[in-house]
Amino acid sequence: MEPLLPFYRAHVENVLLPFWYRALDSERGGIYTCFNNAGTELVSTDKYTWSQGRFVWILSQAAAMMRRGSLAGDADFCLDHARRTAEFLRRHVFLDNGNCAYVLTADGDKKEAIPGLGYDISFFADCFVVSGFAKYASVSADRAALADALRLYRRIRERLANGDARSEPYPVPDGFEAQSTPMILLNVAQELADTLAAHGHPEAAAVRAEASGYMDSIMDRFRDGRLLREMLPADPRDADTLLCRHITPGHAVECMWFVMAEAAKTGRADRIEQAADVIERSFELGWDAEYGGLFREVDRDGGAPKGRLIGGRYEALIVDTWDMKIWWPHSEILYSLLLAHSLTGRSSLLDKYRTAHDYVFRTFPNPDAAVGEWIQIRDRSGKPVDKTVALPVKDPYHILRNMLLAIELLDGLKKES
Repeated sequence: MEPLLPFYRAHVENVLLPFWYRALDSERGGIYTCFNNAGTELVSTDKYTWSQGRFVWILSQAAAMMRRGSLAGDADFCLDHARRTAEFLRRHVFLDNGNCAYVLTADGDKKEAIPGLGYDISFFADCFVVSGFAKYASVSADRAALADALRLYRRIRERLANGDARSEPYPVPDGFEAQSTPMILLNVAQELADTLAAHGHPEAAAVRAEASGYMDSIMDRFRDGRLLREMLPADPRDADTLLCRHITPGHAVECMWFVMAEAAKTGRADRIEQAADVIERSFELGWDAEYGGLFREVDRDGGAPKGRLIGGRYEALIVDTWDMKIWWPHSEILYSLLLAHSLTGRSSLLDKYRTAHDYVFRTFPNPDAAVGEWIQIRDRSGKPVDKTVALPVKDPYHILRNMLLAIELLDGLKKES
């Protein structure tokens, strides 16, 4: 796998980072993400908290890798803009109740993404602020950022315990429980626990235990053999619904690398093997044999999602976009397969990686090198589509996160050999 290391480095250094450096708001702090699918036009200067927190993580991770020499670039530049973005969020994003506003204007004014619903409409946005601040604190040694991250993490857990954590713009219908909740909390808690431990913080062990608890909840409750279920019904009679039958291959493989990372740190070899099984099955179910690429959603038995319909925005999104080929599952499958292969040695995982790699890099990168990045949203055949499938942004996170982590993984394997 050694030739992959220079390939990924070149892709990050020459294709991905240059695009996002141009999107930085050097005056106010933060980053612009509301580009069209081709990346050629900024269609709004709104700053979605979800993306701002994510990019603090990206810049901080890149700075750390540049310091170590595993990535070329100016570490001070990246860390300075991570600081500017974190400070922009500190000044503007927090509400009196301790939650985060979902979207801000370019100047930092809070606004309602959905008129009448208020500002704090998605706890996921808060989660990405925690992750970004924790990663920034780990690289910069900014203890105030770490304190903010821990305080916000505790507030998220409080909201979930009280049942008042919303998940717009696609809320989970009443009577169903989403795997995405323990999934995001696992990733947030493990990120925070790592930084707390590095700082010798007294709450490090507690947060690590919470991360392991989320891992066990995912694997014991949402895993069904080699499948990872997206929804669990409160009423068993709803098990025949499309919501309970659908599988999201990209979510499944992303969640499983979270699980493998936690299991590797806590000595849970059993969880690593279980997660590798889910990754393989998600690939088998989700891969489009006709056009290549991962479907966005599939039925648990394969093919288009099916089952009894109950209505709602979440269900409508599945029905409308299930066969699309979009950016984030494809970056997730690349890193997940590489990590799973490195931890288990299964040759079948490497075979699947090669299939995915060939498809991804002939399909997604923008053919205009002057623009860079990926054309992120595509139809089943791989043609670009101007369509919103989640936030109305060009996501700055999944692709870069997985490429950076792949470089870190491959660099570590090279040094071990």
